[in-house]
Amino acid sequence: MSDVDRYIAAATRDNTRRSYQAAIEHFEVVFGGFLPATSESVARYLACYAGELSVNTLKLRLSALAQWHASQGFVDPTRAPVVRKVLKGIRALHPAQERQAEPLQLAHLERVIHWLEETAAQAQRQHRHAEVLRCRRDAALILLGFWRGFRSDELCRLQVEHVKAVAGTGITLYLPRSKSDRDYAGRSFQTPALQRLCPVQAYLVWLDCAALEDGPVFRSIDRWGNLGEAGLHPNSVITLLRQAFARAGLRGQAYSSHSLRRGFATWAHQNGWDLKSLMAYVGWKDMKSAMRYIEISPFGAMARLEAGSKISSIDKEPS
Repeated sequence: MSDVDRYIAAATRDNTRRSYQAAIEHFEVVFGGFLPATSESVARYLACYAGELSVNTLKLRLSALAQWHASQGFVDPTRAPVVRKVLKGIRALHPAQERQAEPLQLAHLERVIHWLEETAAQAQRQHRHAEVLRCRRDAALILLGFWRGFRSDELCRLQVEHVKAVAGTGITLYLPRSKSDRDYAGRSFQTPALQRLCPVQAYLVWLDCAALEDGPVFRSIDRWGNLGEAGLHPNSVITLLRQAFARAGLRGQAYSSHSLRRGFATWAHQNGWDLKSLMAYVGWKDMKSAMRYIEISPFGAMARLEAGSKISSIDKEPS
């Protein structure tokens, strides 16, 4: 690979690159399409898989095809009116409610962290070092993921040398790249120490327990308590979280790594954060992305209205 090709490859996130490669392979091998494609063949491709693939998946396939044609110097067939009309028709004839991860409520966060701490203390007394490590790692990962609104891949790419934590004060975490950092400029994230459910304390306890001085913050742990050299894979975070939630008595399968991010966004919104501050803190670039993560219920306002009407009626009663 030439230096130019290497830098071009580095400009695309690994997950995106793999998804695009799979999409191109599906168009060519499974569907039997030819590249460069025509707008008519792309429209037929969409129609062929309209009842099988979700609209979001079809949009991803279109993005992959668009990227391939642009990189090869061909006209992008996905921008043709016929393609856009077919996609619009698919939305109309195959409506589907977007499935989202259940946001982690603060009470449930407290419950799972309490369970991890109790289990770690018991394992410590029984000299089960591997279980102590897992509990300390999971607690730090969950609390950092929640209070910073991190994605699973961001948690997995944290490096000890890029984190500065001061007990009772706060923590600063630097990520050289992230999904919202389109220009790969790098960004630092900060969060303060808290009186309870503290991500700073959880991080310092995990670092001390695992004796980590550099490298990935969150790693695999084998049955004997040996830590892996590489960071956790983002796909493994979902399994890790669901196991912790289930063992704490919660519905583990209802949660995913996005539950931490959605949970924090919902908590912040309910506690008076304005949307601009929330977007800046989490790293969202547009309002549409932010609103997808915020769990808004109209019943809270209805309850307050009902409570207000009751108070008014009481005030009107004669003494």
